Amino acid sequence: QVKLVESGGGLVQPGGSLRLSCAASGFMFFSGYDMRWYRQAPGKEREFVAVIDNGGSTDYADSVKGRFTISRDNAKKTIYLQMNSLKPEDTAVYFCNRRNNWGEGTLVTVSS
Repeated sequence: QVKLVESGGGLVQPGGSLRLSCAASGFMFFSGYDMRWYRQAPGKEREFVAVIDNGGSTDYADSVKGRFTISRDNAKKTIYLQMNSLKPEDTAVYFCNRRNNWGEGTLVTVSS
């Protein structure tokens, strides 16, 4: 059974930083899969944030480019999202994704 468990969310002031983690289990060859982060703000649809492919190449939504960094540790079957210079509009539940598998999300609130 595929399981994706996000952690690291919380309350942070504008301009602050957080690092999210997503631990994967229940499937083999983690290193062979593209992994993604999405987010869903209150009252809005879920949107793409970042992707890291099986070769380590990355891509980002325009809204987070230059502020967020996605990375992976294949030995730990974990991906990360380093979020810097956070803005109130980054407030959302952040989800980890592999193909049609989703975690339950971790809430990030950016507020003073």
